[in-house]
Amino acid sequence: MNQSVSNLSSGNSVKISEETKAPAKNIATQDPNRCPAVIRFGYLKVPTWFSAQFPQEPDAEKLIFCEYCLQYTQCKSVMESHMRKCNWTKPPGTEIYRNGSLSVYEVDGNIDKIYCDTLCRIGKLFLNDKTVEYGVEKFRFYIMTKNDGFGNHLVGYFSKKKQRQGNFNVSCIIVMPQYQRKGYGRLLIEFSKRKLHEPTNLSSCLNKYHVLLIFSGYLLSIVEKQPGTPETPLTVLGQKSYNSYWKSVILEYLAKYTSCDPIHIKDIIRTTGLMEQDIINTLNSLNFFVEVFKKTTICIDWNVVDAHMQSKKLSERVQIEREKLNWTP
Repeated sequence: MNQSVSNLSSGNSVKISEETKAPAKNIATQDPNRCPAVIRFGYLKVPTWFSAQFPQEPDAEKLIFCEYCLQYTQCKSVMESHMRKCNWTKPPGTEIYRNGSLSVYEVDGNIDKIYCDTLCRIGKLFLNDKTVEYGVEKFRFYIMTKNDGFGNHLVGYFSKKKQRQGNFNVSCIIVMPQYQRKGYGRLLIEFSKRKLHEPTNLSSCLNKYHVLLIFSGYLLSIVEKQPGTPETPLTVLGQKSYNSYWKSVILEYLAKYTSCDPIHIKDIIRTTGLMEQDIINTLNSLNFFVEVFKKTTICIDWNVVDAHMQSKKLSERVQIEREKLNWTP
C-alpha cells in the first residue's frame, strides 16, 4: 500500500528529472586495435579493452607487470630477474583499512608519482574515458588489495582530487578484470559511503562493466561531513550502476522508517551522504512521488521496499567492519 510520508522540499525547490547524470557514450565495446592487447599481471594473462601509451614500451603488443611495484617490460626473463630482486609486497602509502585478507591504502600522487602514473595507465586499458593520465600530483588514490602469503594484490582503486571541486567525491574508478564479478565494486561503494558508527553488510557482485564504474567516496564524504556524487560525465553503464546503487541505499534507508514519522530529503542526505538531486531522481525513478493538493509529496510503496529487503537477505554478502577503518580527512 502506498503511504504518504513527507513533503518533498528540503529547503529549496528541486528539479525532478528522469536521469541523474548526463551519460557519456557507451564504452563497453572492446577496441579491436588496442595496444597492448594483453597484459600479464602476476601469474594471470588479462586481455585489455582499450589502448594506453606506456613510456619506454610505447608499441608493445604485450606487457608484463610486477603486480606490487608496477614496473613493466615486454621481456619475460627481465621480469623474472626483477621479481627476484623486488622487495615490494604492497602498494606505497598508508594502509587505512584492513580486515582479514582485504586492505585499502591511501597513496599521494605527489609523493609516489611514478607508481600512480602507471596505475592510471593500467586503468586506461580498461576504462577509456574516465581515468587520470597526467597530473597525478593533484590526486590521492585509494587502492584496494587482496592479501595472501605472497603479498597484497591489486584489486582496484579510485582517485580523488585533493582540492575538492564542487560536490564530486570520486574522479576515476577501476576494478581489475580478474577481480570482477566477485562483489568488490559494491564493497568499495559501501566502504566509502557508510557512517562510521555502522557496520556494513554489502550486496554481491555486479557485472563486468558495471563494477568498473561504481567505486566511489561516500564513507569518506560522510567523514568529511560533505555529501558527494561521482564526477561527470558518466558512461551509460556507469550511470546504470550508480542508479542501481542509489536505489538500494534509499530503499534500505526507508526500510528503517516504516512508522508514520515524517521522512525528509535532508534526513536521507545526512544519513547516506548522497546528494539531494541524486536522491530526488532516484525517488522519482521508483515512482514514489505523487501530487497532493498541487504539491509534490513522497509516497512510498512499501511493497517495493519489502521486496528489496527480501532480495537483500537472499544475496551473498561481503562484510566490512567500520572499526577497521583508520582514516581522517
